[in-house]
Amino acid sequence: MTTSKLPVIFIHGLWLHPDSWQPWVVKFAEHGYQAVAPGWPGMPADVEAARSAPESIADHGIEDVDAHYSKIIAELPAKPILVGHSFGGMIAQKLLGEGKAAAAVAIDAAQIKGVLPLPLSALHATLPVFRNPANIHRAVSLTEEQFRYAFGNAISEEETTQLYRRWVVPAPGRPLFEAATANFLPHSPAAVNTDRDPATPLLLIAGGQDHTVPEVITTATLKQYRHSDAPTELLSFPDRGHSLTIDHGWAEIADATLTWLAAQGL
Repeated sequence: MTTSKLPVIFIHGLWLHPDSWQPWVVKFAEHGYQAVAPGWPGMPADVEAARSAPESIADHGIEDVDAHYSKIIAELPAKPILVGHSFGGMIAQKLLGEGKAAAAVAIDAAQIKGVLPLPLSALHATLPVFRNPANIHRAVSLTEEQFRYAFGNAISEEETTQLYRRWVVPAPGRPLFEAATANFLPHSPAAVNTDRDPATPLLLIAGGQDHTVPEVITTATLKQYRHSDAPTELLSFPDRGHSLTIDHGWAEIADATLTWLAAQGL
């Protein structure tokens, strides 16, 4: 008798190419999952192509990304587990709230509508986008120095340089503008249904040293689910920054994710 493998979709955030998930894809496949890491709409197939054609991903917003992954999910034989990092973590929560996933893990997830804390480090990390209002329609690149502040502050400068050269690509500015105005708009694309199906667990993971999504944002996100009957948990890694899914300690986060999924019967 054959059994189908439970699908897992990894969703990247801004400035990282989806191929940065490959170690996770391999590990999850070894644990019996059908794991894939498709890119955002318009994302070229490899890092060099993405760097050479930033216009291909420019001007894609949260709703575009949601629709893109919804289409991928619709072609699967079963509702997947979603694992998202940064803005990918927001998208994972959004899709989970729409009833399109069996469970989700949101790692250092961008703030959803209703989350109020906005620490200075988060503003500084996203300044490359917000310094020019026209960037809402553009794809924006990070310098190595900007990447070190936003992603690599908890790891060595040498490792930061290696990660920057290997995985960093331009990212659309629109999602950041949409998240920044979410609490002022009644129908923001950053809104998430937090009163979801009780059978769909969610794990929020926070890096205690994260500059881009400080832990206070993840804690405030957890409070948005306080009225939900669905299992929602927070796991913190005090010494980790925003690079936690791609740096030398990625396997610790992946193993914690696998352990949590097993505890949920998934």
